Amino acid sequence: MKRRDFLGATVASPALLAGGAAHASAQTRRPNLVFIIADDHAGYVMGADGNALAETPHLNQLAREGTRFAMHHCNSPVCTPSRQSLLTGQAPHMAGVTTLRTALSEDKPTLADSLKRAGYATAVFGKMHFNQPGKVGLHGFDECVTEDVLNQRWRAEHRPKPVPAGIPGRGPWQPFRTPAREWLNARAEPFARLDYDMKPSFQVRLVREYLQAHRTQPFALWVSFHEPHSPFDFPVEDWKHFDPRRFPVPRLGAEDGWQIPLIYRDLSDEEKQGIIAAYYTSTRCLDRNVGKVLDLLREFQLDDNTLVVYTADHGYSLGQHGRFEKHCGYDPALRVPLLMRWPGRIREGAVTDLTEHLDLGPTLTDLLNIDAFPVQHGQSLRPYLERGIHPDARQWVFSELLENEECYARSAKWKYIYCSGKRERTDGYKTENPTPGRYHKLYNLLEDPGEFTDVSEQHPDTVKEFQQKLLQRFRDTHPEATQEPSQGSPADLLDFYVRPRDSQPVNG
Repeated sequence: MKRRDFLGATVASPALLAGGAAHASAQTRRPNLVFIIADDHAGYVMGADGNALAETPHLNQLAREGTRFAMHHCNSPVCTPSRQSLLTGQAPHMAGVTTLRTALSEDKPTLADSLKRAGYATAVFGKMHFNQPGKVGLHGFDECVTEDVLNQRWRAEHRPKPVPAGIPGRGPWQPFRTPAREWLNARAEPFARLDYDMKPSFQVRLVREYLQAHRTQPFALWVSFHEPHSPFDFPVEDWKHFDPRRFPVPRLGAEDGWQIPLIYRDLSDEEKQGIIAAYYTSTRCLDRNVGKVLDLLREFQLDDNTLVVYTADHGYSLGQHGRFEKHCGYDPALRVPLLMRWPGRIREGAVTDLTEHLDLGPTLTDLLNIDAFPVQHGQSLRPYLERGIHPDARQWVFSELLENEECYARSAKWKYIYCSGKRERTDGYKTENPTPGRYHKLYNLLEDPGEFTDVSEQHPDTVKEFQQKLLQRFRDTHPEATQEPSQGSPADLLDFYVRPRDSQPVNG
């Protein structure tokens, strides 16, 4: 028998087979997939990650009931590149999406395409950053209720109830045009609606309708919540749940000054605490809605035969290095949650080896026994899910931010950041020195987990080693690798690869 023929029979331990008879009928059907993705949810803001301030009981339970990848990292700390890389199984530079406004080409194969060919009904409810209007069949989704369609339906199909008197109303705001304190919700004010009237609650009701209509056929459903993205929305019931004074403001390092984006320079400590409180409240709201989706799977008796995946597009800095954003190579922006649950098939426990978003596509095609991507840059995590160990555990992970011509490599001990310093970024996060010239940084994470002290000059051999690792990753995955210059230093060659080459966004 081939290894894939054991799907549904190979488990982590005999204890998981105790309810084997109850699972028998589920094993005769193709398993369902529910892929829940959050926006800007940092891996460290979760109770299961050891954060006592984070109120995430439903995610904590999901972590207990399956496998939690504690050192999982995104391949780009910006929404669109990360999401399209996840969907295609290709590094952002190969997927053709490395900046925020680029649209994924409809020629690119996606996980939804593969699932559809395998006989799955496919659907998405929520943000996907396709940068074009949602439509039937887009990128393999039979039902494509992306952010534009969702917003239209929410406004057209739902009439909110009046909110109680005394609820503050937010004034008009726009990122980078109004002060950061306004679009980062420094007052920790609610969105002026009751929980039932919030957009995530409407999403959950759409999920209910979908599950009711598709519970007798295999389906692959993406549920993509906007929370806890700024302005960190939450309903009026959650207002003042957290006291901002509970949250300490992260300290700055001696090397942070010049690289703090100008837009954050005038935030007071009190405002920073309010921003952090708003983020934690929005995360609490996110967790509640994740719980509602999981409850629906139990209500429709689908949970035993459904593979549930929870992750985020990237992380988020909450004052670390003076930033309230992703868009950088520090760990708070790169490390994200990854939880997977499939009762009787996936072991319970935590994995502390390094893993990447690029590993998710190969893992899902492997677990669901469907055709692999024609091009895939990750590896299946199935050995972790079955045995808790992997014969080819990653020794380092890769990420890129080509908007600023940066790339990153991280091992258990070291973090290496490389930047050409030549590109004046257009995403609003300018510093006092927008084109500082080429620079790199090396951090010893075992001695300096906060990434405060650059030790690149003390460890030149380690710098060379990580430059070669980055170059090899680009050479193995970049569509223009054959055009690499024949001469030049490792930094010169990295400069060749870190330039964004995206096609023009789709309009309309």
